[in-house]
Amino acid sequence: QFGRTEVIDNSLNPDFLRKFVLDYFFEEKQNLRFDLYDVDSKSPDLSKHDFLGQAFCTLGEIVGSAGSRLEKPLTGVPEKKCGTIILLAEELGNCRDVATLQFCANKLDKKDFFGKSDPFMVFYRSNEDGTFTICHKTEVVRNTLNPVWQAFAIPVRALCNGDYDRAIKVEVYDWDRDGSHDFIGEFTTSYRELARGQSQFNVYEVVNPRKKMKKKKYLNSGTVTLLSFAVESDHTFLDYIRGGTQINFTVAIDFTASNGNPSQSTSLHYLSPYQLNAYAMALKAVGEIIQDYDSDKMFPALGFGAKIPPDGRVSHEFPLNGDAANPACSGIEGVLEAYHRSLRSVQLYGPTNFAPVVNHVARSAAAVLDGSQYFVLLIITDGVISDMAQTKEAIVNVSPAGQWVPLEGVRGPAGVGVLRAVWGATASWALDAPNPVVPPRPPQFVPFRDYVAGPGSPVLSMARLAKDVLAEIPDQFISYMKARGIK
Repeated sequence: QFGRTEVIDNSLNPDFLRKFVLDYFFEEKQNLRFDLYDVDSKSPDLSKHDFLGQAFCTLGEIVGSAGSRLEKPLTGVPEKKCGTIILLAEELGNCRDVATLQFCANKLDKKDFFGKSDPFMVFYRSNEDGTFTICHKTEVVRNTLNPVWQAFAIPVRALCNGDYDRAIKVEVYDWDRDGSHDFIGEFTTSYRELARGQSQFNVYEVVNPRKKMKKKKYLNSGTVTLLSFAVESDHTFLDYIRGGTQINFTVAIDFTASNGNPSQSTSLHYLSPYQLNAYAMALKAVGEIIQDYDSDKMFPALGFGAKIPPDGRVSHEFPLNGDAANPACSGIEGVLEAYHRSLRSVQLYGPTNFAPVVNHVARSAAAVLDGSQYFVLLIITDGVISDMAQTKEAIVNVSPAGQWVPLEGVRGPAGVGVLRAVWGATASWALDAPNPVVPPRPPQFVPFRDYVAGPGSPVLSMARLAKDVLAEIPDQFISYMKARGIK
């Protein structure tokens, strides 16, 4: 159990306030379960309360939904409609955001006997335990009851620790040379309020609680107005996903004869009735995570290096579902079905040519350059690339302008470790280009065998594989968006 919300009395449409802070990892499958109860007593024992239903999902599903808002039907009570749960996620600790604010005040209390006040403001952020920590002090404006303070920049994290609804307390003082500054009054706000900018919402009454208690007719000790608000941020991977960018996931599978005869247990393509083969395991591990970021869950799936029916010609870009016009399969399960069907109908052959599948995805990627889609190609292979020169050329020429389109080469080799040698060759791709461009990084090789032979259960081994295959995508994604100036 991770945590519980507060109890909301007498409501069938509760809007829970309590937030739960979870560490989010793009490259991991983070399963969540939500259980709802109708509380009948003060007992913390859940069995003493009525179970109303539950919902299951992954954290990726929530953040990958439109606006990071996921609606799920509640289930678990037989023959009963249990209602709906709505899950919302927001990224905390946008610690790279910097807010610039400017304030002025009007008709502050006069504190000095001979002249007007010398006002300054002190900002405090609230902590989890209800205490306050000072986070900013303005300069002193001399001899005025209507000061205009200079604009100041402050990291959003310092102001509210990334929680936009947390209270921010502001105290206004009259500066004295001896350090015994006179308290004029205070007000509270929040980052979410301040972010509305200059408006009637951001005019605050400065109140001195002691004066308020003493004087019945006391209204305030002046007002403070927000003159301007601006925030600059380095956008994160999740900002783009929330903004609607879709991850397009294409898989390409090696059907060359070096994989071994699928009817024999030594083959990497072995069709066992009892367990998934190496290719299916790698595909499932990576696909189950990445599918949360693709709203239509339709995944193009290609094969290369086989003789295909009806005429037995060799193809390096054939659709696993048999439909050349639309090679997309429904969900990862659909890809696995099409893969198993292909294994029964094609003849494993060769050579191991990558260029056709790279060009296939590159054509799709080149048609969408506005950042609304991002393309990831997973090539699962067992051997040495036969068309190295053409593959280099395909990756360098991935777009007519010589600019890299959003295409990641992320491969999980199913077999031997010979791909180590290929790594050295791929690292020099940028240098071989006629007009050198700087690639995001050479495609990443992840040797499957290291995981299968590793310690732990197959499920954990596959989770580690997926993690290593996908870990670099958010950074590569951000560097691509920055390079193209896509906000």
